[in-house]
Amino acid sequence: MSTDPSIDDVADHCKIILDDVGDAVIAERETLETVLTGFLARGHVLLEDVPGTGKTLTARSLAGALGLSFTRIQFTPDLLPADVTGSYVFNEKAQEFEFRPGPIFGNVVLADEINRASPKTQAALLEAMAEGQVSIDGTTHELPEPFFVIATQNPIEQEGTFPLPEAQVDRFIVKTSFGYPSASGELEILNRRADRTDRTPSVTSRLSLAPATLRKAPETVHVDGEVREYIVSLSRASRDDSRVQTGVSPRGTQRLFEATRAYAALRGRSYVTPDHVARIAPAVMAHRLVLTPDARVDSVDKRAVVADVLDSVPVPTVTYANQSD
Repeated sequence: MSTDPSIDDVADHCKIILDDVGDAVIAERETLETVLTGFLARGHVLLEDVPGTGKTLTARSLAGALGLSFTRIQFTPDLLPADVTGSYVFNEKAQEFEFRPGPIFGNVVLADEINRASPKTQAALLEAMAEGQVSIDGTTHELPEPFFVIATQNPIEQEGTFPLPEAQVDRFIVKTSFGYPSASGELEILNRRADRTDRTPSVTSRLSLAPATLRKAPETVHVDGEVREYIVSLSRASRDDSRVQTGVSPRGTQRLFEATRAYAALRGRSYVTPDHVARIAPAVMAHRLVLTPDARVDSVDKRAVVADVLDSVPVPTVTYANQSD
C-alpha cells in the first residue's frame, strides 16, 4: 500500500467515497464534498439543519465508505462529561480502578444535537477536537487515529438548548447544511426505501488507500504566494465589515488555507487556485463571524457577509499549466 499516493489517486478515491455516500444519502454533491473536505483537512464538521434531512445517515455512510468505526452521541441537557469521554470504574475482581472509554473513542463520531448539552459537557469535546486526546483524573488518553467529529445542531429548536461558545465553534473547520431535498429527491428516497428490506442503507469501503494516507495528500498541494495573500486579505476584510463585531481570527485564516488545499486535492489538483478559495470560503468563514447587535436584529445572513467580502477583495491572477476545474 503506497504511503505517498498521487493527487490523481486521491481524487479517484474521493470520487468513490462521494459516489458511495451519495448512493445512500439524498444530498447535494457540493455538500458532501464540503464534509469530505473537512475530513481531508484533518478538521471537524458542523451541520446545522432541521431534523430528518439525513445528517446521521451521512455520518454513518461516510464512516462505512472510509472503512472506519462509527459512534453516535446523543447530546441532552442531563448528559455529563464522563458520559462522553469515559470514566474510571472500580474492578472488584482486580481490586483497582480501570478506565472505560466513552463513545468519543471512535474514528467518526457523530455528536448529535450538540447544542442541547450544557456548556460543561460541550467543553468535554474541546480538548478531544483540538488535541486528539482526553484527560481524565490527570491521565491522558489518546483517541483513535483518524479522529473526525461531525456535530449537528438544530436551528429551529430554541428551548432547552445552549449556544455553542465561540471557542467551540472555531474548532469546526467547516459548517454546512443539507436543507430539504427537491420533490424528485424526496421521491427518490421513497423509491430507494421500497427497493430494500432494511430501513437504512449500509455502505462498505471500496478503498485501497488508508484514510490516514488520504489525509496526507493536502500537505503536498502547492499554494502560490499570491493565493496566500488572497486568503489573508479575505480574513482581514471580514474584520473590517461594519456588520461584523469579530471577524475571522488568524486561526480561521489557517483553517481556510488548510481547507483550500484539501478541496484542491479532492478535485485532483496539485495546486490551489483562487476559485478553490472562493468555493470553500463560505463554509469556512461564515460560522466564525460574530455579528454586531444591529446586524443580528436585522437578521443579517453571515454567508451574505462572506459573499460581500469575496466581491470586495481583488482576485489574483495566477496561471498554472493545464489549469482547469
